[in-house]
Amino acid sequence: MRGIALAPAAMHATALNLRDNGSERAPPRPGADPAAATRTDWIAVGAVFAAGLVAALQVGKTAIALPALSTDLGLDLREGGWVMAIFGMLGVVASVPAGALVSRLGDRTLQVSGLLAMALGSLLGAFAGSLAALLATRVLEGAGFLLFAVAGASVLQRLSRPADRNLVFSIWSCYMPAGMALALAFGAALQGWRGFWMINAGLCALAAVLLAFGVRAPKAAAAAPWRAIAGDALAVSTARGPLLLALVFALYALQFYAMLSFLPTLLMERMQASTATAGLLSAVAVGSNVIGNLASGRLLRLGAPRWTLIAAASATMGACGVGVFASDLPLGALFALCVLFSTAGGLLPASVIGGAARLLSSPALVAIAVGLLMQGSYLGQVIGPSLIGSVVQSAGWPAAAIPTAIAAGLAIVLAFGLRRAFADER
Repeated sequence: MRGIALAPAAMHATALNLRDNGSERAPPRPGADPAAATRTDWIAVGAVFAAGLVAALQVGKTAIALPALSTDLGLDLREGGWVMAIFGMLGVVASVPAGALVSRLGDRTLQVSGLLAMALGSLLGAFAGSLAALLATRVLEGAGFLLFAVAGASVLQRLSRPADRNLVFSIWSCYMPAGMALALAFGAALQGWRGFWMINAGLCALAAVLLAFGVRAPKAAAAAPWRAIAGDALAVSTARGPLLLALVFALYALQFYAMLSFLPTLLMERMQASTATAGLLSAVAVGSNVIGNLASGRLLRLGAPRWTLIAAASATMGACGVGVFASDLPLGALFALCVLFSTAGGLLPASVIGGAARLLSSPALVAIAVGLLMQGSYLGQVIGPSLIGSVVQSAGWPAAAIPTAIAAGLAIVLAFGLRRAFADER
């Protein structure tokens, strides 16, 4: 696959080629794309990352505001769970179609539109007086987040030269844990959830302006016909490499969100930590994921095999997860395992997202692949907490080690399956 702005017919033919070859062909080497950027626009990359932090706040704000939401709107835990899960439900069904829209509407347009949708949803949510009204605004926010996130890799691929892409994608993969950690750390200090929602609306609007004026638009090209876009989406979604990456991401998300969703409860129930202490420790654990994300970019630049980083991250997460759930360690040791779990897990997102960009040289096709990855991630987010919660409810905390170990083992097997897809990556 060559060329960043493919003509519709060429793009469709490229996608069919990908499907026929199952992504087992040699990935394009750095510099093989004649339309690739000759230098990395680091200012624009920084603007996209800053906007990502703001977008991630919209995901993390409900977790820290749930007690206030429950008191104000009379929500029980099940209803509160729906408020938090609505992003995941949207992502499971709409990530790939959202990624396909990049070919039609352009990556920057999707990101700006997504931020504006989040701004409007957060503003309307601040005035919600019932669960139904709040859920409606969360749907709007979730749709905006989806548009923003699926276009991120496409924008960054345009803005960066091939030699810098591993670093760029490792930075980009930090936006979610960093933004969620910020929400956990600062959200609790604010008085009232409605003010927090209004602040987030303003931040989203500012981020939209930042991207609109700080990131160049893609080169004008004829809009791809819907039939060709559908063909591209089908081709990418059934190709071996992107599909394996999506399955790995699903298993990662299952472990990561299951562990960190229940970490405050685990610390309070088993370790008798106070609510404030549990919240702070959880924010530190989530934030430590950033270290792994940045480390993965450095390791990839030094030549570490991508599949090896995925396997190592999965193995470490599995071992730490089993230790957290199944052992009766003191608070300090338990927290250390949680931090190691999150830090090692950070090696995986950048490796997976960068892997999709490695397999597909066209930003439009990368956006579809990222949509597939997000679909896997959202599937893990939806399944993980409910699965672990059900297991703990019926058999206690130690039993949660079993699905954690199984998920890690499957991810390791899939990582070995990715060796051939990235065999010539150096």
